[in-house]
Amino acid sequence: MRICVFCGSSQGRSPAYAAAARDLGSLLARRGIGLVYGGGNVGLMGILADAVLAEGGEAIGVIPGALVDRELAHANLTQLVIVDSMHVRKQRMHDLSDGFIALPGGFGTLDELFEALTWAQLGMHGKPLGLLDVDGFWQPLRALVERQVAEEFVRPHHAGMLFCAAAPQTLLDLFASYKAPDVPKWISRREA
Repeated sequence: MRICVFCGSSQGRSPAYAAAARDLGSLLARRGIGLVYGGGNVGLMGILADAVLAEGGEAIGVIPGALVDRELAHANLTQLVIVDSMHVRKQRMHDLSDGFIALPGGFGTLDELFEALTWAQLGMHGKPLGLLDVDGFWQPLRALVERQVAEEFVRPHHAGMLFCAAAPQTLLDLFASYKAPDVPKWISRREA
């Protein structure tokens, strides 16, 4: 089993983000779960991968060739996959993974998370997705999703596909029993 983790190439302002990345990486390795991630050795990406490797775990990085120098590709991974584009990167990370977790991060983290979530909503995969909510980082996003549900842009079952927890072990426990909902995407007025 492997979990894809989306996270920042920066450490962010709070030391809690780095601590969460370390905790998640260590936990993945101790549970025998491989890591798939963006392949960098900087920011939360590097901290996460280093924690997995320090525990003897598997760490697979996927990075576009154009970003190898920019994101400082991690040289000590179990495997570094160099791809042609960001689109290919996301597809390859998806193909290698059995679930997805987002740590705090920037636009790239959101892009990767929302693509995986949209694919799940459309029934293109049945893999679990979760937000590791460090110091309430993801609460504004949770509020937005609740608003999307209230305004009938997102079905409640689809919103429920995105777990949120403050502890990595809680997310992994939720993932272990996850079954994707079998609900059509579209909301019709007749359902309301």
